[in-house]
Amino acid sequence: MIETVIRKRIEILVDSPLVRRVTDAIDKAQITGWTVLPVTSGSGRDGRWHEERVTGADKSLVLSIASVEKAEALVDVLAPMLTSHG
Repeated sequence: MIETVIRKRIEILVDSPLVRRVTDAIDKAQITGWTVLPVTSGSGRDGRWHEERVTGADKSLVLSIASVEKAEALVDVLAPMLTSHG
């Protein structure tokens, strides 16, 4: 029988210039893997938006999978960035 474990899927939508800070935080939380995908458009509390490379407003999606403990550690590492960047 295959042993299963519970993991958290982590999805972080971030302004592309901040991707390195997010991936550094993932590394600091000792999560061993992540993937960055470009995002071209979406909608949120401030309305619709689309990719805008000229002004630097383009976004990326950072994906990772981690144990509950490591996911919580990542939240602690990212908390200061969330208050300043939303």
